[in-house]
Amino acid sequence: MTDEQRRAIPFAVRAALASVGMACFLLLLKGYAAWATGSVAMLGSLADTGLDLLASLVTLYGVKLASEPADHDHRFGHGKAEALAALFQVALITASAVGIAWRAILAFGETTPTQGADFGIGVSLVAILATIVLLAYQRRIIRQTGSVAIMADNVHYQSDVLLNGSVILALVLDQYIGIRGADPVMGIVIALWLAWGAFQASSNAIDQLMDKEWPEAERARFIEVAARQPGIKGIHDFRTRRSGSHEFAQFHMEVGRDLTVYAAHDIVEGVERALRRAYPKVEVLIHLDPEGHVDTDNPLVEADVTPHWFGKRL
Repeated sequence: MTDEQRRAIPFAVRAALASVGMACFLLLLKGYAAWATGSVAMLGSLADTGLDLLASLVTLYGVKLASEPADHDHRFGHGKAEALAALFQVALITASAVGIAWRAILAFGETTPTQGADFGIGVSLVAILATIVLLAYQRRIIRQTGSVAIMADNVHYQSDVLLNGSVILALVLDQYIGIRGADPVMGIVIALWLAWGAFQASSNAIDQLMDKEWPEAERARFIEVAARQPGIKGIHDFRTRRSGSHEFAQFHMEVGRDLTVYAAHDIVEGVERALRRAYPKVEVLIHLDPEGHVDTDNPLVEADVTPHWFGKRL
């Protein structure tokens, strides 16, 4: 693990702690508001905040576990704990969406109007402002760490902004304009939005668990940095993956057949230094080959499913 990775870990933990604190504050505020207004949309917002708290606690555990260094049983570290935490959030978001939709459907048959619109709107405005502050902080942490768990939490809290805005709209339409069905309709809209957010949040986590390759443009930039170093005759079997805040890249590098081990090692060291400067968060593993040698026991090479560089498979 690089020094920059070690410095990045506490920031992810701080972002998770901020999320837990925000969820506790909003849970108390919305609990009273839901009781005072009787709004289905506010009740949906309260349910979502309750799941936010649970999800944030799981995220905190996930990023703390992911920050643990590699050990005997986990030689690549614990970064995938973040992806597992993100998937747990997705499950909670989905459950919240189903519950809100069901409560909204039941509300269509009720005749009791909502009340206390001014209070409900005020609570929602406070929640929106507080959530925007948290989102800005999370985005800064994501830029620094690339944490997939914080990214999923960020997606969840983005939906909270819309959710609270929907509560305001529902209360205004119901109590000030007199459109009685507006409240459950907005509850259903909120449920659908949460379901869509769950689908989006799951993609990054699944990609990490499945060891999906970096995007092609990012792979090309990485190889371009290596290619500028002297002494390289070819590269093949280039593979990349992400695990939480950690990134890994490995490839076979070809050098002149007549070089000594010492000289070939110097070339590898030069490539590693250049890549470390350009990609300080990436752990690089290089296998050295004599020029023209391509391993034949790699199923990816045999299937010819990887791109080429220097005439060799990557």
